[in-house]
Formats: sequence, C-alpha cells, structure tokens
Amino acid sequence: MSLILSEVSVSPPGAPALFAPISLTITAGQIGVVTGPSGIGKSTLLDAVGGHLARGFTLHGAITLNGADLTGRPAEARRVGLMFQEAHLFAHLSVGANLAFGLNRDVKGRAARRTRVEAALAHAGLDGFHDRDPATLSGGQRARAALMRALLAEPRALLLDEPFAALDVERRAEIRQFVFDHIRQTAIPALLVTHDEGDAAAAGGPVVTL
Repeated sequence: MSLILSEVSVSPPGAPALFAPISLTITAGQIGVVTGPSGIGKSTLLDAVGGHLARGFTLHGAITLNGADLTGRPAEARRVGLMFQEAHLFAHLSVGANLAFGLNRDVKGRAARRTRVEAALAHAGLDGFHDRDPATLSGGQRARAALMRALLAEPRALLLDEPFAALDVERRAEIRQFVFDHIRQTAIPALLVTHDEGDAAAAGGPVVTL
C-alpha cells in the first residue's frame, strides 16, 4: 500500500498555486507530514487528496493510492479516511451509533455491527461507552472514538488535519501515540498536517514543508 503525491499543487479560482509543487511517497504504516505557515494551503492539500476540494479549485499533478489514480474520483470512491482538529461526533447519536455510522457497508446485520463496534470501543479503552452521550466524553475520549470510527470504514489511507491541536500537552502525547500506533498496526499510509514539531518528530515519516 502507498499514497504517492507527484508534483502536486492547488490553485484557487483565478489565482496562482497556493504552494510550489510537492512530491511525497508514503508507504503502508508510514505517517507522512506536511508543515508550513498558516494559510499556505495545508488543509487544502488534504482536501485535494480526499476529494473535497471546493468548487473552482484546481489540482495540478497526480495523486495515486495503491497504484490507482485518484484524480477525478468522487470522495466516496477514494476510501480515504479523515480526522480533524475537532473530533466531530454527531450530538444526536450515542457513542456507539457514531462508530456504527463509519462501519464498512459490507458488515451486515445488527448483531454483527454491534459486535464490531463494541470491539472497537474496547480496543480504544472505551469499553461500556456504547450508549453514552458524546457530550459526556473528554477531549481524549472523543479523539479515540473519532479514530475508531474512521478505521471502522476500513480506509485505504488516512488524513490527519491537526487532530491533536485541541488537546493539552500531556493528553496530546498520549492520544498522538494511540493514533500513530493504530495507523502502524493497520498498515495504511497516513498524511498528517501539523504546526507542532513534536507531532512531526513522533510521526517519523517523510516531511514536506509548504
């Protein structure tokens, strides 16, 4: 498995590219890193990889995942997961229902889906949290739940947009290790956007500065 960006840049409508073309190869279980000043286009780059570019933005270069060209494919066909700075959980759903929302459609039947969700919660140290209101979770618990929801969809790559920025220093290191360990165990390529030198160092993968 590999995520390869070849001479990639992005242009807003009627404007020059936000950043110089970049090339990056991320292999299975690796966490590549993109750094750079605010407003340079780091999150826009992730949008380009995930298939979420806003109307009028133009992608230059090529993005391939496991040998398949992602250019022109809709987001739902790319099998690329996302984790954001804020762990967005649906307020009207329980923690378990939030995770079930991310389940691969190939998992059929209520019992099978419940079993898969319960196993993911236990793996994240959230055993017994299935029926909890997301509002009762701490920042770290929400981050763990958001990661497991992303992984239950069985993505072929994972994008991380400043996912630890809202956590305090002690919790940040703990959750960062949890997330990175799961990416390595799952053996999928991941691309992290961060301003934090500690995040970049812990990722241990190739680094590109925009």
